[in-house]
Parts: sequence; structure tokens; C-alpha cells
Amino acid sequence: MARLKRNNAAAPVAEDASLRIRAAWLYYNQGLTQKEVSERLGVSRGTVIRILAEAVERGDVQIRINAAEASCVDLAGRLEAAFGLDEAIVAPVAEGDATKAVGLALGQFLSDAMIAGMTVGVGWGRTLMASIPALRPARHDNVRIVSLLGGIVEARTGNPLEFSWRFASQVGADCYLMVAPAIVDSTATKRRLIEHCGLDRLFDMASSLDLAVVSVGDIGLKATSLAAGMITPGELKELVALGAVADVLSNFLDAEGQSVPHALNRRVMSVDLEAIRDAGHVLIATGGAHRAAAIRAAIRRIGCNTLITDESAARALLAPAS
Repeated sequence: MARLKRNNAAAPVAEDASLRIRAAWLYYNQGLTQKEVSERLGVSRGTVIRILAEAVERGDVQIRINAAEASCVDLAGRLEAAFGLDEAIVAPVAEGDATKAVGLALGQFLSDAMIAGMTVGVGWGRTLMASIPALRPARHDNVRIVSLLGGIVEARTGNPLEFSWRFASQVGADCYLMVAPAIVDSTATKRRLIEHCGLDRLFDMASSLDLAVVSVGDIGLKATSLAAGMITPGELKELVALGAVADVLSNFLDAEGQSVPHALNRRVMSVDLEAIRDAGHVLIATGGAHRAAAIRAAIRRIGCNTLITDESAARALLAPAS
């Protein structure tokens, strides 16, 4: 399932301005056929015909594409070519913080992509939490939401487990929580929790995900893992010294996507990143130009079918390497 098909029955096509503008851009600006547009967007050809007609009626298509999102569509196409993505979605950002805009785009994507029988693995972070208000509460049978990371005792900026159950409740899915600390004291404790405390079932489900949804954190003074109390300032300095640039499910990676040689990477209670890479569809959602290196590292490690990001991150990702 390289490109997820959209379930547009959940809302009228007229409500999805982003899809309408994207289709118009591909058809009128890039010269794709209606069939090629339908394949690119994961919708039927009939849907493409309807939304192209609506784009003309609404004045989106005049002599040129008349919308602020046009530049975002162009950036998305360039990201798809540069990183071999099935799809990129670039959210326009009016203010400095990209979290809300990227979260909104993620919520819209998930609302359309969810189908019956899916097993969806989810990470955590402010961006994923920001998708909750945009989720349409469509219900699908036999959907399983699997938490890919343990939690924290003192939730200062959000608990890694919170998104899992809130997302599951929105879509009426069964929820499987990794009820364990995000980082434990030893590899022996990690092994015992998996083998003797019932988490082996969760890890088994995570080995055959239809969709993995993760965010990516950077390694800096405002790192999410530091703010949440998951790591100490001293550990952060050690990670930086070892070349860490990215945090994927509290796995700390260097610029090439390799795990840095720090004990935290052996003690994290997360699904193996190789299992994420093997998912049917990998979705990365994060924004901010300062996270460009982290996004690159994550793509190198776990792959990416769909990238949802913002304009500043897209431009930083496409900038020539210094």
C-alpha cells in the first residue's frame, strides 16, 4: 500500500480546498492527465473531474492557479522528487510555530486515509497532538491503534501515551498502550517488561503495521525529550557530543540515520525502528526549518512514504547542502 487511498466519503469534496488546489496545480500547471492526477493524489478519476470543475467554478483556476497554497504544492512536488516520496504535503504557515499547521494537515490526511481493518502504529509529540481537532470522527471496523513508545510518570508537556488513546477514541478503534516508562534503567529491565509483562503482544502487532505515524524531534536546547523530562541536560550534552541530530521515538540518531552509541538507545522502550521501516506505509509529520537535519536522518533510517511538513522545513530540506 505504497500510496494510501483517500476515503472521501467522510466529507464533501468541496470542503477539501487543499485537495482541490493540489489537483488543479498538477493538471493545469504540471500538465498531468486526469488519470495521472488521480494516481498521484490517491483518489478516483471521477473525483478528479469533479474537483477540477469546482476549481474553475470557485475561481481557483483563472489564467494561473490563484491561491496562496500554490507555492506549497510546488514545494511538495520538489520534495517528492528529491526524497523519493509517494507524497509530500506542505502546510502554509502564517506565524512562526509550524506545529498547528502541520497538525491540521495531518488530521485531515488521517481522516481520509483510515479504513477498516488497519493496524496503525503511532508515536508522540506536539505535532501529533495538534492533529486531534482536525480528525473527523468517522468510525471503521477492526481498527487497532498501537502505541510505539512508553510513557512518562510526570507529564509536563504531554505524555507519549496520550496521543494513542485520544486518536483511538476519535476513530472508535481498539487501543494498545505500551504501559511502561519511555526509558528504563537497563536492557535487562526492558527485556523482562517485553517478555513477562504482556508487551510481547504489542511488539508482535507492531511488526506488521499497515501505517506508522511518527513525528521527529531535533537535538537542541528546546528538545521535546528534554522538556518532557525524559532525558537530563547532561545526557543531552552527551548526545550532542556523539553527533545526534534527531529523536525518533526517543531513539537518538546521527545525520546518517544511525543510532549514536549512547546507553539511552539501548534502554528506550520503543518498537524497533526497523519494524517502523517495514510498515506498509510510513508517515512522518513535523515542521520547522531547524528540524531539517532531523527529518533527513529519520528518512534515512525508517524511510518515508508520506511527509507532512511546513514551508520553512521544505525549503531547508531542498536547500543545497552546505
